[in-house]
Amino acid sequence: MDKKLFTMVDESFICEVCGKKVDKLNYPARDHCNHCLSSKHLDIFPGDRKSSCGGILEPIEIEKGSKDKYKIVYRCKKCGEIKKNKMATDDNFDKILEIMKERSFNS
Repeated sequence: MDKKLFTMVDESFICEVCGKKVDKLNYPARDHCNHCLSSKHLDIFPGDRKSSCGGILEPIEIEKGSKDKYKIVYRCKKCGEIKKNKMATDDNFDKILEIMKERSFNS
């Protein structure tokens, strides 16, 4: 991805799915709830806040990327768009395993 299309937005928020407080990540930016792993469809490009959708991004899969980095794959519950976000070090590991198990069961 072109680095010019990435806008750094790292802010705390209350998750609209689980209701828990989500603190700033402090590297590089928080883009999903570390408790339930849900996100919100706010961006066209990371951090730009230009999407008019506003739907809930539901985690549907965990994808292994390069250099042992993992991404959470999302499907927007409102528009159906597929998005990917990097996993954070403080993400709920039990939820990650649950998503991986569901995906392997449904494959």
